[in-house]
Order: sequence, then structure tokens, then C-alpha cells
Amino acid sequence: MNRRMILYMVGQVCEITAVLMVLPLIVSILYRERCLIDFLLAITVALVIGLALTFLSRPTSKVIYAKEGYIIVGLSWIVVSAIGALPFYFSQQIPHYIDAFFETVSGFTTTGASILTDVEAMSKGLLFWRSFTHWIGGMGVLVFLMAVVPLQNDRGMHIARAEMPGPTVGKLMPRLRDTARVLYLIYAGMSVIMVIFELAGGMPFFDSLLHMFGAAGTGGFGIKSDSIASYSPYEQWVITIFMLLFGVNFNLYYLCLHKHFKEVLESDELKTYLALFLISSALITINTLSQNVSVATAIRNACFQVSSIMTTTGYATTDFNKWPEFSKGILMFLMLIGACAGSTGGGLKVSRLVMLAKNVKRELRHLIHPRSVGVVRFEGRTVDDQTLHSVSVYLALYMGILIAVALLLSLDRFDFETNLSAANACFNNIGPGLGAVGPASNYAGYSPFSKLVLCAAMLLGRLEIYPLFLMMTPSIWSRSS
Repeated sequence: MNRRMILYMVGQVCEITAVLMVLPLIVSILYRERCLIDFLLAITVALVIGLALTFLSRPTSKVIYAKEGYIIVGLSWIVVSAIGALPFYFSQQIPHYIDAFFETVSGFTTTGASILTDVEAMSKGLLFWRSFTHWIGGMGVLVFLMAVVPLQNDRGMHIARAEMPGPTVGKLMPRLRDTARVLYLIYAGMSVIMVIFELAGGMPFFDSLLHMFGAAGTGGFGIKSDSIASYSPYEQWVITIFMLLFGVNFNLYYLCLHKHFKEVLESDELKTYLALFLISSALITINTLSQNVSVATAIRNACFQVSSIMTTTGYATTDFNKWPEFSKGILMFLMLIGACAGSTGGGLKVSRLVMLAKNVKRELRHLIHPRSVGVVRFEGRTVDDQTLHSVSVYLALYMGILIAVALLLSLDRFDFETNLSAANACFNNIGPGLGAVGPASNYAGYSPFSKLVLCAAMLLGRLEIYPLFLMMTPSIWSRSS
């Protein structure tokens, strides 16, 4: 194992984190806030750790294999969250470090679960950093690093596979560095367009920027206690549409740029994703008509909440905790599925759902016609048995972790609905759940132990289980591995 390369890469991530914290530092300077000192301290800590690791662990070989890729990703996300929590803790605007760590993990993993009881009392610089972590974590810290730092023999693919969501990860271009740059250019371009549309509706620039961070990263940290409810219908529709767009596989945007529209329109995942959105929105609209002042409001609230939940963003325009059980059931189902693979969204992913459904159909056909040799096709290509097996194993792990987290949370004083939805919302990187962790509430009431369990759930969900699982396997750390 190339241990020096692992520490070297983690050191570079610390340095990148220090550079990224300069932006909220500038915001604090512009608003003349005291927390600029806290950002300076946090930047100093990040630089000291980063420089120490990069200088003392400079590797003789920069080759990265699969095991190093998984460990680099797992360690980097824990370290970046630990450092990112420092400005909140130093400023004492979140006085307990575990709470600050929870808030930061929630930000970087694009979950949006919060322990803050009065978000509007927080300083502008810290609000900026809190939402900016969504934008950073949406595409991935290490994907950004690969876009600016070349890796030997393009071995960064192992890092990309460990960090980017979905059952399979491929390169859009021959060089992974170019792929990472293209992805970030698309991501940044869509982000700028969203801000322009929000400004056109009269939303203040600071609000537009922070809501863009949340929608682009599908994170959902609000800057008001009522999330998005106090903004105009136009602004709510803009956020609805862009949440939906950021939940689409970014490979399809690349195909659009190269005018391969036929491939985009024939995408199994995209068609299923849009069908789920339209059907769920229609059903919830009908089911909640009596709770809304007009049909237009019912449609807007349903479309917004479906877009927010299925993309695992977590913004809210209404307290869906008060919706009928049927509508809440649909939202719980969408929490499990999540967005498309290759997007900034979390959850099981629509691609896995489609492959599992097609595999079940094949097995049923085989039971009726034992001699038939069926194949599963996805996105116009035959899916090999190894990929189908991997999807099935992932589903088993996924359900096992979800149950384990819910059981551990049951040690706390909350009811079963709250604990199950909290596990679901954090593991799938959504944020608000049902019961005591609904959109009008927060996670402040959980014990420090439960908050750490939920932090682990958020990281497991964002990194799709394997990096953290492998990192905790003793055999992978042996010198002979």
C-alpha cells in the first residue's frame, strides 16, 4: 500500500480547504464581522496540517490503486469535515464541537440536516461557509482536486469511482483530469444561470448565491427559519426546476453540449426520473388539495417538495409533516430512491432502481421459461452479471445500514417515526425527515452519540458505503495488501 501517497493526498485536501475558506473570510470582511478572526485561525490550522502532511509524506511514487483510492476518499471527507467545523466552533456560534462537526458533515455531504434553532442569528460569513460546503461537496472535493492537480498514469479514476455516486463511473474524455474539468465547468455554468434567474425575480444577491449553493449541491441549508416559504412563487419555481436539473446525470449535459440529443432522450434513467417526478407531484397535488388555498398553490408545493426530496436537497415551502399519510408515504419512498447516478443528489439512485426492476423482470420470465436466456439492457447496453450482482449487494448493505442506524437512534428518546425518518433522511443525504425532525424542526434534540451516528450515516450515504467500510477493515492497512 502506498501510505505516503495517502497522507500526501489528504494533505493536499487540507490545503484546498484552507484556500476555499478564503471566500467566507472575504464575506466576513465585507460585512465587518468578528468571525473573520475565526476563519483566519481555521485557515492557519488547515495550512499547518496540510503543509506538514505534504512535505513530510512526499511519496516516491504517485501511483494510486483501488485500495488507496478508497482510503484517500474516506479519510479526506472525515478530515475536511473536522477542519470545516472549526470556524463554527471558534466563533462559538455553535458552542459544542460535535454540533459543529454534525453541521459541517451535513454541509459537505449535501444533507442539509441542521442542529441550529435560530439560523437567522448566524453571521453572514458563517452562513456563506455553511452553504458553500454544499457546493463543494456536491461534485466532490477530490474531483475538484483532480481538476487542478495531475495524477500519475491517470490513476485518479480509483478516486473518482470511490467519490462519485452511482453504480458505474466512466471518463467522458480520455484524460480523467479533463473529465473533472468538464464536469466542474458544467456545474459552475448551471450555477451561474440559476443565480441570474433568481436575481431576475428580485431575490437579494446574497440569498441567491446561498440558495444556489444548496440547490446545485442538492444540500438544502436554508438561511431563513421557514426555508424557502417566504420567497415568491416565481423564486420557488426557479429553485424547483434547478433542483430537478441538478439531480440529472451530468453525463447527459455533456452529451447535450456535443448535440447527442437522441442518446439523451433515450436514457432509461432520465425517463424514469422524470416519470417519478410527474406522477408523484400529481398524486400529492390531488391528495393535498384540501390543505391549500388554491390549485396553483397545491401544484407548486407538491412539485417543489417532490423535486426537493427526490433530488435529496431538503428545501421546504410548507411543513409536509402535516400532509396526509399518503403524501408522506410517497415522500418516504422518494427519499429511498434519490436522484440519478452521476448527479449531485444522494439516495439509492434511479439507475439502480431501473436495473433492479429489469433484473426482477428477467428472473420472473426465467421462472416461467426456464430455458430462456434473458439479458438486462440499460441505456442501450447490455448489463453484465457482475454489475447486477454489485447492485444487489449494494442494496443489501444499504438496507442493513438503514436498519442499524434506526436501531441505534432508538436508544434516544424519540418515537419510531422520527428515528426511522432521521436515519432515512441522513443516510440518503436529504436533511429534513418526519416527526420531530420534520421541516419545521431540527436535530438539536438528539444526544451527542446519536449525532455521531448520524454523521457516520451521512458520510456512508454520500460516499456510497464502500470507502468507509474498507477504511475500517484491518487487512487493507497491512503492508502486504
